[in-house]
Amino acid sequence: MNQDLSQQLQQQVVTAAALRQTLQIRGGNSKAFLGQPCEATSLDVSQHRGIVSYDPVELVVTARAGTPIKALEQVLADNNQMLPFEPPHFGENATLGGTIAVGLSGPSRPFAGSVRDYVLGVKMINGRGEILRFGGQVMKNVAGYDCSRLMAGAMGTLGVLLEISLKVLPKPAAEITLIQTMSANQALETMYAWAAKSIPLSAACYDGKQLYLRLSGSASAVAGTATLVGGDALDNGADFWRQIKEHQYPFFQTEQPLWRLSLPATAPLLELPGQWLIDWGGAQRWLASDADAEQIREQTKSAGGHATLFRNAAAKTDRFQTPDQAVMVLHKRLKNSFDPKGILNPGRLYTDL
Repeated sequence: MNQDLSQQLQQQVVTAAALRQTLQIRGGNSKAFLGQPCEATSLDVSQHRGIVSYDPVELVVTARAGTPIKALEQVLADNNQMLPFEPPHFGENATLGGTIAVGLSGPSRPFAGSVRDYVLGVKMINGRGEILRFGGQVMKNVAGYDCSRLMAGAMGTLGVLLEISLKVLPKPAAEITLIQTMSANQALETMYAWAAKSIPLSAACYDGKQLYLRLSGSASAVAGTATLVGGDALDNGADFWRQIKEHQYPFFQTEQPLWRLSLPATAPLLELPGQWLIDWGGAQRWLASDADAEQIREQTKSAGGHATLFRNAAAKTDRFQTPDQAVMVLHKRLKNSFDPKGILNPGRLYTDL
């Protein structure tokens, strides 16, 4: 069902700003577990939905924030197209706005790009209750101050998304997933070596026992590269990558704190207790561990990365690693520019933002 609730949502924000009433932006709630807890009045955008425009020839789609992501992906699939960053849903009710707000990408991230790389423009409500537009529907409109891409990963702290324009791509003609048994160090070396070559590599993951490499592209390129890479072809590889993306793989079925470590792909294995799953060719490492949060974050920072407590967080543990002071100053300036009264998702990203 298509429904434009822009004016109603705007009026709610205007009223909240006048009363200095804090708002918690809600869509499908599939990713409500992410980030810091936010106690505020609910602003429901889930019924603000529908595809505003879609031009398969120009590879651009614009949809309202409450549009179910699975519905959008189905429309694209009907035209043999896709969202190249493979966004995780984490639930049947996942929306486009939530997908952009959390800024999460799937297995293709290091090879195809991130969420923000495909955001061409947004329509949003700032903390003053003003409706603003940034960017457009073509790549040339994203020059200068690229405010539209700031919304990717901002966790709703800068504005209420109304519409998002995205670049889409054709689905690959062929795809295969190859598996090889090896150690973690061998897997890191192998992933880095293949990623450095000009081959149609679209995903690389190690589950603690086996290395999984996905090749996507033309039939001839995939077939030729598969012979070069070697390994056994995995039956229904698409299901494996869906399980990894949606955290349905057995590794993720844990009650331990689940950490997401963003690291350089060449970083060595960290000496931390727990179970590991390595994705993104080594750049994203999942750790299920009861180790001390400071220990995990200190080691990750020393290796050139940062650690996020993704699931099963202790009550008083910060979910996101606080950035350096200079970066935090920039965060606060942006927050003050977009939401000077601090009414939108207060503390969701960082406790003092």
